[in-house]
Amino acid sequence: MAPRLSSGEREEIACGLAAGESMNSIGRRLARQPSTISREIAQHSFHRHAVTFDRPEMTYRAGPAHRSAMTARARPRTARLARSGSLRTRVLQLLRKRFSPQQITAQLRAEHPDQPEMQVSHETIYQAIYLQSRGSLRTDLRRQVALRTGRARRRTRPIAGAATRSNRDWVGLNVSQRPAEADDRAVPGHWEGDLVIGKNGTSAVATLVERSTRYLMLVALPDGRLCHDVAARLSTAMRRLPAQLLRSLTWDQGSEMAAHATFTLATDCPVFFCDPHSPWQRGSNENTNGLLRQYYPKSVTNFRTVTQRQLDTVARQLNERPRMTLAWNTPAERLTELLGDATTG
Repeated sequence: MAPRLSSGEREEIACGLAAGESMNSIGRRLARQPSTISREIAQHSFHRHAVTFDRPEMTYRAGPAHRSAMTARARPRTARLARSGSLRTRVLQLLRKRFSPQQITAQLRAEHPDQPEMQVSHETIYQAIYLQSRGSLRTDLRRQVALRTGRARRRTRPIAGAATRSNRDWVGLNVSQRPAEADDRAVPGHWEGDLVIGKNGTSAVATLVERSTRYLMLVALPDGRLCHDVAARLSTAMRRLPAQLLRSLTWDQGSEMAAHATFTLATDCPVFFCDPHSPWQRGSNENTNGLLRQYYPKSVTNFRTVTQRQLDTVARQLNERPRMTLAWNTPAERLTELLGDATTG
């Protein structure tokens, strides 16, 4: 059975829905079955204020959905096949005859068409064999092959197209369309951005690196990775810069930037997206993220407890480190020099 959805995955689902993605597209991005995404949304959405008297609006939010799922997990139901009885006995008989779970389901429906209590889905049988700790069918089949495959654990089905294409309809301009001046780093104002993720994928901070000077800005994300929150906080941070330092932003295809159009409208700074699985297209940002891990190791950091003031202190320390790529100048010195030239020019 596939692992349960994490809070980070639920934030990805919320961002995907906000960006108008389909269930199939979200599933491919998370390497999950579309039915898993659909079931998650159906089970953990909540009623918003009614739009009409006969049709209340449903909405999906990552935080409430995760709390709802944790509450449901805390009150598990007793599995049907964990209990002794005629159904369990019959399922065991058919398993010993090398019936597959799908064949058992069909057989029971044929034998007991009017007795729902003597019918069971193939998924329930799979869970009783591979997942349940108490009352597991595997205990009674220990000296036999439980399924015809002979596998000790269940094999998940691959997601069609998950590794070969992203299918993110909200992705806009490709990095190949970025101005040539950004590639040779001759003109300042072209930025690279990404998220650095905290422990268990439950928190994050945004990093912004200017390509010409390697100057770093860190942006706290106390409300999580939802695309509209990310766009708003990035906009606030970058609007503090002079216009000549807002030429472009290059990001990977993470759904946290699904609201890139909102960001561009607020800053007049276009966003260019890297190709999938191509971190070298944001090389300066990737290198700086590695330096940031000296301060915030992934295994122990919860970025929700890190304040913007603390992030500003770390960014200042990194910006005051001399870099070989800058002829041993610091990013802060290079940025000050550029701003001085712009003022006198």
